[in-house]
Amino acid sequence: MSEPHPSRPVPELAAMVAAYNQMNHYGRTNGMALTVPAPGRAEYRMTVREEHLSSPGTCHGGVLAGLMDAALGAAALTLAFTRMEFVSTVEFKMNYLHAVHLHDTLVARGEVDHAGNSLVVSSCVIYRVADGQEDVAVARGLGTFNRYPANKRDFAKLVM
Repeated sequence: MSEPHPSRPVPELAAMVAAYNQMNHYGRTNGMALTVPAPGRAEYRMTVREEHLSSPGTCHGGVLAGLMDAALGAAALTLAFTRMEFVSTVEFKMNYLHAVHLHDTLVARGEVDHAGNSLVVSSCVIYRVADGQEDVAVARGLGTFNRYPANKRDFAKLVM
């Protein structure tokens, strides 16, 4: 990834993640909580609610797709943040492995697998959590993200 502009120091990752959480209406609306263990790694946690169902008791696949895209993208984004860059989704693919039901707690763990000059590739596994333990992988995915300078978005003003 490119070096940050020398006249502008890169803000702390925690500050950038906090600013991102404030503007991420999608995540808040869907009850998704983001944590970032390190640049290039992200974890989203959410509980399936009534509005996430497509049939009695079963979560809509689009909810899982949204969670997958969010975790894949957040992993890429947290790495891009370290260089004052952003990312946008180019494509992602996922495999649905098990059904998800009302009140299931899900944790999506994404991490960057490759960071090139213009593209970032990340992978993610979404787990169902039971009794505080991840009991089964319900989906796996792979995503590609385009990198671009942060000054193309108003977000940079929030953290500078």
